[in-house]
Amino acid sequence: MGSILGHLEPKLLWHHFEEICKYPRPSKKEEKIAAYVVSVAEKLNLNWEKDKFGNILIKKPATPGFEDRKTVTLQSHIDMVCEKNRDVVHDFDNDPIQPYIDGEWVKAKGTTLGADNGIGAAAALAVLESSDLQHGPIEALFTLDEETGLTGAANLKKNWLKGDILINMDSEELMSLYIGCSGGRNTFATFKFKQEKTPKNYIAFEAKVEGLKGGHSGLEIHVGRGNALKILSRLLWNYLKQGNFLLAKMEGGNKHNAIPREAFADVLVPKNDEKKFKKFVSEFNKIVKEEFATLEPDLKVSVSKIDLPEKVIDGKTTKRLLNALYIVPHGVVKMSPDIPQLVETSNNLAVLSMEGKTFKIVTSQRSSVASEIVDITNVVSAVFELAGAELSFGDGYPGWKPDINSEILGVFKSTFKRMYGHDPEIKAIHAGLECGIIKEKYPNMDMISFGPTMFGVHSPDERLKIDTVPEFWNQLTTVLKNIPVR
Repeated sequence: MGSILGHLEPKLLWHHFEEICKYPRPSKKEEKIAAYVVSVAEKLNLNWEKDKFGNILIKKPATPGFEDRKTVTLQSHIDMVCEKNRDVVHDFDNDPIQPYIDGEWVKAKGTTLGADNGIGAAAALAVLESSDLQHGPIEALFTLDEETGLTGAANLKKNWLKGDILINMDSEELMSLYIGCSGGRNTFATFKFKQEKTPKNYIAFEAKVEGLKGGHSGLEIHVGRGNALKILSRLLWNYLKQGNFLLAKMEGGNKHNAIPREAFADVLVPKNDEKKFKKFVSEFNKIVKEEFATLEPDLKVSVSKIDLPEKVIDGKTTKRLLNALYIVPHGVVKMSPDIPQLVETSNNLAVLSMEGKTFKIVTSQRSSVASEIVDITNVVSAVFELAGAELSFGDGYPGWKPDINSEILGVFKSTFKRMYGHDPEIKAIHAGLECGIIKEKYPNMDMISFGPTMFGVHSPDERLKIDTVPEFWNQLTTVLKNIPVR
């Protein structure tokens, strides 16, 4: 197969991005993409090393005349969120991502594109390979397992990095510079259930919520998009108040940091209630489609007949589960009083799965205020505790406090002003960036985050705006040329 992106500029950056797409790279399974990164270093005769976790560090000497500049660490992560539409056949452990050009965008065929953060990794590799740039000493850090808890960054050892400045390339808005991020934590709830023999005179349906956009649970939580699990639990909770049904199966979502796009439940109703149930679902579909008409034009709630299962879940657990799912908070909890349009605190009802005789629920709490992470975690915990679930918690990760007097921010701002004639937007982001964790380990390192424009990350709608990539590259290479002396 020939190159799809090879004609785009800058050619070297797009070459590496297209190569990255060929290598499977789910979180915790980055062996193949890591081998590619190392192969580039070896081809260029650059020193490289791995830490015990598998993070990769490649060093490139300064170009002549720039030896006295501060050392820059170019940082990106090499794993990706693996999401696909339900009707798409794709094995993320083995199949390459298939990028294609759609007008002004690069997209992938039915899956996430992985420009988060493949485009940042490609930029770092392009800097390492370029022979016509001017820059001081550079080290390129490629971290693992960012998408499932930032554990690559969390496992970095102290004194390994030598950079004075870290440039994180994991942001998604060209005209903005990011100088802060939220911290976060996951809360897990487990419901144990009993199985009962399916009674006679029942029929079975699969209830489906489909067609939602989903998206990043930090970056797009404020948009108000539908959460498939919230919609499905609302449907079933309300029907349970006026009709009899049994639950045999329920699941939805598959990533802690993605808003669920689809959810499904196997539901049994008495044969005599078939018309009543179908009518209820049809009317409910009209209601939610009207509510989400602007944001979710493709939303669809439907039912279809399926074979009668042999066993169902006990009614007491069904009620407790639906109560918890219906009332647990999802979305924005608080906006920042200090930074306009910044979400300060949120919660994402992310995943419901069935494992053996248990329901497993994953939720994700975020905030730029440490005490509010504790508070929203407590609120979510209280809901599930009242419903009789067992609780456990992830390790969490720290936020990154903005520094408006940052030296590298000044370099970026002056570069931006020369390039565009106006100042960039200076922002913090309601998502976890590795900067927060790395800053804890390297408190004296000056940091900034930027990147080209992307939308729909963490969903199959992910797309990368082509004309922002050369601008991103020009900003990066110009800043590298203007890094201050030590």
